Amino acid sequence: MSDIFNYDNKLMQGLDKFFNVCYLSIVWLLACIPIITIGAANTALYYTANKVLKHNRGYVWKDFWGAFRANFKQSTIVWLVTLGLTLLMCFDTYVMWKFAAAGYGIGKIYIFFTIVLAFVIMWAVYVFPYIGRFANTTKAIMKNALLLAFAHLPKTLLVFAMFVGCAVLLYLFGFLIVLLPGLYMWIKSYIMEGIFRKYMSEEDRESEDERNREY
Repeated sequence: MSDIFNYDNKLMQGLDKFFNVCYLSIVWLLACIPIITIGAANTALYYTANKVLKHNRGYVWKDFWGAFRANFKQSTIVWLVTLGLTLLMCFDTYVMWKFAAAGYGIGKIYIFFTIVLAFVIMWAVYVFPYIGRFANTTKAIMKNALLLAFAHLPKTLLVFAMFVGCAVLLYLFGFLIVLLPGLYMWIKSYIMEGIFRKYMSEEDRESEDERNREY
Protein backbone atom coordinates (compact mmCIF):
# COMPACT_ATOMS: atom_id res chain seq x y z
CA MET A 1 0.00 0.00 0.00
CA SER A 2 2.82 2.40 0.88
CA ASP A 3 4.26 1.96 -2.63
CA ILE A 4 1.11 3.48 -4.11
CA PHE A 5 1.83 6.81 -2.38
CA ASN A 6 5.54 6.73 -3.19
CA TYR A 7 6.36 9.61 -5.53
CA ASP A 8 8.55 7.30 -7.62
CA ASN A 9 5.43 5.29 -8.39
CA LYS A 10 4.28 5.87 -12.00
CA LEU A 11 0.68 6.37 -10.88
CA MET A 12 1.65 9.11 -8.44
CA GLN A 13 3.84 10.79 -11.04
CA GLY A 14 0.98 10.70 -13.52
CA LEU A 15 -1.47 12.17 -11.00
CA ASP A 16 1.03 14.87 -10.07
CA LYS A 17 1.47 15.78 -13.73
CA PHE A 18 -2.30 15.87 -14.29
CA PHE A 19 -2.71 18.12 -11.25
CA ASN A 20 -0.02 20.50 -12.50
CA VAL A 21 -1.59 20.64 -15.97
CA CYS A 22 -4.95 21.60 -14.45
CA TYR A 23 -3.35 23.96 -11.94
CA LEU A 24 -1.44 25.75 -14.70
CA SER A 25 -4.59 26.01 -16.83
CA ILE A 26 -6.51 27.62 -13.97
CA VAL A 27 -3.71 30.07 -13.14
CA TRP A 28 -3.50 31.03 -16.83
CA LEU A 29 -7.27 31.55 -16.97
CA LEU A 30 -7.16 33.85 -13.94
CA ALA A 31 -4.31 35.83 -15.48
CA CYS A 32 -6.34 36.32 -18.69
CA ILE A 33 -9.38 37.86 -16.99
CA PRO A 34 -8.32 41.53 -17.47
CA ILE A 35 -8.03 40.81 -21.26
CA ILE A 36 -5.07 43.17 -21.69
CA THR A 37 -2.92 40.70 -19.75
CA ILE A 38 -3.55 37.79 -22.14
CA GLY A 39 -0.21 38.28 -23.88
CA ALA A 40 1.78 38.07 -20.65
CA ALA A 41 -0.37 35.12 -19.57
CA ASN A 42 0.41 33.26 -22.81
CA THR A 43 4.13 33.89 -22.42
CA ALA A 44 4.05 32.69 -18.82
CA LEU A 45 1.99 29.66 -19.84
CA TYR A 46 4.65 28.52 -22.29
CA TYR A 47 7.53 29.27 -19.93
CA THR A 48 5.94 27.30 -17.11
CA ALA A 49 4.82 24.40 -19.30
CA ASN A 50 8.34 24.05 -20.65
CA LYS A 51 10.06 24.33 -17.28
CA VAL A 52 7.65 22.62 -14.88
CA LEU A 53 5.72 20.16 -17.05
CA LYS A 54 8.36 19.24 -19.62
CA HIS A 55 11.50 19.37 -17.50
CA ASN A 56 10.04 18.84 -14.00
CA ARG A 57 11.76 21.93 -12.64
CA GLY A 58 10.31 24.61 -10.39
CA TYR A 59 6.73 25.25 -9.31
CA VAL A 60 3.66 26.29 -11.26
CA TRP A 61 2.58 29.31 -9.21
CA LYS A 62 6.03 30.77 -8.60
CA ASP A 63 7.37 30.28 -12.13
CA PHE A 64 4.18 31.42 -13.85
CA TRP A 65 3.98 34.74 -12.05
CA GLY A 66 7.73 35.25 -12.27
CA ALA A 67 7.59 34.92 -16.06
CA PHE A 68 4.38 36.98 -16.17
CA ARG A 69 6.01 39.93 -14.41
CA ALA A 70 9.34 39.66 -16.22
CA ASN A 71 7.77 39.70 -19.69
CA PHE A 72 4.69 41.81 -19.04
CA LYS A 73 5.59 44.96 -20.99
CA GLN A 74 6.93 43.21 -24.07
CA SER A 75 4.16 40.61 -24.12
CA THR A 76 1.46 43.26 -23.76
CA ILE A 77 2.78 45.28 -26.71
CA VAL A 78 2.84 42.16 -28.88
CA TRP A 79 -0.60 41.12 -27.63
CA LEU A 80 -2.12 44.49 -28.59
CA VAL A 81 -0.61 44.14 -32.08
CA THR A 82 -1.95 40.58 -32.32
CA LEU A 83 -5.39 41.59 -31.06
CA GLY A 84 -5.58 44.55 -33.44
CA LEU A 85 -4.63 42.44 -36.46
CA THR A 86 -7.04 39.67 -35.46
CA LEU A 87 -9.99 42.02 -34.98
CA LEU A 88 -9.23 43.80 -38.25
CA MET A 89 -9.05 40.56 -40.22
CA CYS A 90 -12.22 39.23 -38.57
CA PHE A 91 -14.08 42.44 -39.42
CA ASP A 92 -12.85 42.47 -43.03
CA THR A 93 -13.66 38.79 -43.46
CA TYR A 94 -17.19 39.28 -42.12
CA VAL A 95 -17.91 42.35 -44.26
CA MET A 96 -16.58 40.75 -47.46
CA TRP A 97 -18.44 37.53 -46.73
CA LYS A 98 -21.66 39.54 -46.48
CA PHE A 99 -20.89 41.11 -49.85
CA ALA A 100 -20.24 37.67 -51.34
CA ALA A 101 -23.50 36.35 -49.90
CA ALA A 102 -25.32 39.27 -51.51
CA GLY A 103 -23.87 38.35 -54.90
CA TYR A 104 -21.12 40.98 -55.18
CA GLY A 105 -17.99 39.57 -56.83
CA ILE A 106 -15.65 41.71 -54.74
CA GLY A 107 -16.94 39.87 -51.69
CA LYS A 108 -14.88 36.84 -52.62
CA ILE A 109 -11.88 38.67 -51.22
CA TYR A 110 -13.04 37.37 -47.83
CA ILE A 111 -11.01 34.25 -48.67
CA PHE A 112 -7.85 36.37 -48.70
CA PHE A 113 -8.66 37.93 -45.33
CA THR A 114 -9.39 34.49 -43.87
CA ILE A 115 -5.96 33.26 -45.00
CA VAL A 116 -4.28 36.35 -43.52
CA LEU A 117 -6.13 35.71 -40.24
CA ALA A 118 -4.81 32.15 -40.20
CA PHE A 119 -1.26 33.45 -40.67
CA VAL A 120 -1.72 35.94 -37.83
CA ILE A 121 -2.69 33.06 -35.54
CA MET A 122 0.24 30.96 -36.76
CA TRP A 123 2.56 33.89 -36.06
CA ALA A 124 1.10 34.21 -32.56
CA VAL A 125 1.80 30.49 -32.06
CA TYR A 126 5.50 31.37 -32.11
CA VAL A 127 5.73 34.89 -30.79
CA PHE A 128 4.69 34.36 -27.15
CA PRO A 129 6.83 31.23 -26.63
CA TYR A 130 9.71 33.16 -28.21
CA ILE A 131 9.30 35.97 -25.67
CA GLY A 132 9.33 33.45 -22.83
CA ARG A 133 12.42 31.78 -24.22
CA PHE A 134 14.77 34.49 -25.49
CA ALA A 135 15.72 38.07 -24.65
CA ASN A 136 15.49 40.41 -27.64
CA THR A 137 13.93 43.64 -28.81
CA THR A 138 10.20 43.62 -29.46
CA LYS A 139 10.73 44.35 -33.14
CA ALA A 140 13.24 41.50 -33.49
CA ILE A 141 10.95 39.09 -31.66
CA MET A 142 8.00 39.81 -33.95
CA LYS A 143 10.18 39.49 -37.04
CA ASN A 144 11.92 36.30 -35.89
CA ALA A 145 8.63 34.67 -34.91
CA LEU A 146 7.31 35.31 -38.41
CA LEU A 147 10.46 33.90 -40.01
CA LEU A 148 10.28 30.78 -37.82
CA ALA A 149 6.63 30.25 -38.70
CA PHE A 150 7.49 30.12 -42.41
CA ALA A 151 10.83 28.32 -42.02
CA HIS A 152 9.14 25.46 -40.16
CA LEU A 153 5.78 25.52 -41.94
CA PRO A 154 4.87 21.81 -41.48
CA LYS A 155 5.30 22.09 -37.70
CA THR A 156 3.58 25.47 -37.75
CA LEU A 157 0.56 23.88 -39.42
CA LEU A 158 0.61 21.05 -36.88
CA VAL A 159 0.57 23.41 -33.91
CA PHE A 160 -2.07 25.55 -35.66
CA ALA A 161 -4.23 22.45 -36.12
CA MET A 162 -3.78 21.62 -32.43
CA PHE A 163 -4.87 25.15 -31.53
CA VAL A 164 -7.97 24.94 -33.72
CA GLY A 165 -8.78 21.51 -32.30
CA CYS A 166 -8.56 22.83 -28.74
CA ALA A 167 -10.74 25.82 -29.67
CA VAL A 168 -13.40 23.49 -31.07
CA LEU A 169 -13.28 21.27 -27.98
CA LEU A 170 -13.63 24.29 -25.71
CA TYR A 171 -16.60 25.50 -27.75
CA LEU A 172 -18.28 22.11 -27.38
CA PHE A 173 -17.17 21.30 -23.83
CA GLY A 174 -16.47 24.49 -21.92
CA PHE A 175 -15.44 22.70 -18.74
CA LEU A 176 -12.24 21.57 -20.49
CA ILE A 177 -10.89 25.10 -19.93
CA VAL A 178 -9.35 23.74 -16.71
CA LEU A 179 -7.34 21.16 -18.67
CA LEU A 180 -6.70 22.08 -22.30
CA PRO A 181 -4.57 25.26 -22.00
CA GLY A 182 -1.90 23.54 -19.93
CA LEU A 183 -2.12 20.30 -21.91
CA TYR A 184 -1.91 22.10 -25.26
CA MET A 185 1.10 24.15 -24.20
CA TRP A 186 2.84 21.14 -22.66
CA ILE A 187 2.57 19.18 -25.91
CA LYS A 188 3.41 22.27 -27.92
CA SER A 189 6.60 22.83 -25.90
CA TYR A 190 8.10 19.63 -27.31
CA ILE A 191 7.57 20.92 -30.85
CA MET A 192 8.72 24.46 -30.10
CA GLU A 193 11.82 23.40 -28.21
CA GLY A 194 12.86 21.19 -31.10
CA ILE A 195 12.78 24.32 -33.26
CA PHE A 196 14.25 26.83 -30.81
CA ARG A 197 17.24 24.67 -29.91
CA LYS A 198 18.35 24.65 -33.54
CA TYR A 199 19.07 28.36 -33.22
CA MET A 200 20.90 28.16 -29.89
CA SER A 201 24.67 27.92 -29.63
CA GLU A 202 26.22 24.60 -28.61
CA GLU A 203 27.35 26.21 -25.37
CA ASP A 204 23.84 27.40 -24.53
CA ARG A 205 22.35 23.99 -25.29
CA GLU A 206 24.90 22.24 -23.09
CA SER A 207 24.34 24.71 -20.25
CA GLU A 208 20.58 24.21 -20.46
CA ASP A 209 20.90 20.43 -20.56
CA GLU A 210 23.10 20.58 -17.47
CA ARG A 211 20.50 22.61 -15.56
CA ASN A 212 17.82 20.11 -16.47
CA ARG A 213 19.99 17.17 -15.37
CA GLU A 214 20.95 18.80 -12.09
CA TYR A 215 17.34 19.32 -11.14
